[in-house]
Amino acid sequence: MSAITITDAAHDYLADLLSKQTTPGIGIRVFITQPGTQYAETCIAYCKPGEQKPEDTAVGLASFTAWIDSVSEPFLEDAVVDYATDRMGGQLTIKAPNAKVPMVNEDSPINERINYYLQTEINPGLASHGGQVSLVDVVDEGIAVLKFGGGCQGCGQADLTLKEGIEKTLLERIPELKGVRDVTDHSNRENAYY
Repeated sequence: MSAITITDAAHDYLADLLSKQTTPGIGIRVFITQPGTQYAETCIAYCKPGEQKPEDTAVGLASFTAWIDSVSEPFLEDAVVDYATDRMGGQLTIKAPNAKVPMVNEDSPINERINYYLQTEINPGLASHGGQVSLVDVVDEGIAVLKFGGGCQGCGQADLTLKEGIEKTLLERIPELKGVRDVTDHSNRENAYY
């Protein structure tokens, strides 16, 4: 049983669309771009025989097969594909309440959680300045060593960004984290990375 529900109305609408395609055996493929982030978009695409990936989950419906992308599948838990009609005709709707939910939790390794929040919360903000930050290592029982790249490198504001924004966000999200340090931080000679 798949995590996703495709209503009868959606099935009939999709079956009708697929019946107009010239490829025998064509189905659909459901996937999420950037799953687990606030940019997650749930997508349905035509899927010709052989276009699915080997690790996809096949969901056999009455008239066609829906292939579910394996990476997206956990994020499609409780998702509903429906077809709603209104005065303007109708449209396919996809509700995927878990598409943006992170697949990290308190039990995930600390570096996975740090990376997750860097990717989903911190880097999107830095991207507008052409910058990014990545995790180098976790040292000294809970100090995250971060490396600035792009527009943040050598930026006089990097220290401020690190302390004000990044450290604050990470400490809120990951209670056992003690702090963050820039990889180019030479103020602490003993642990400096060169």
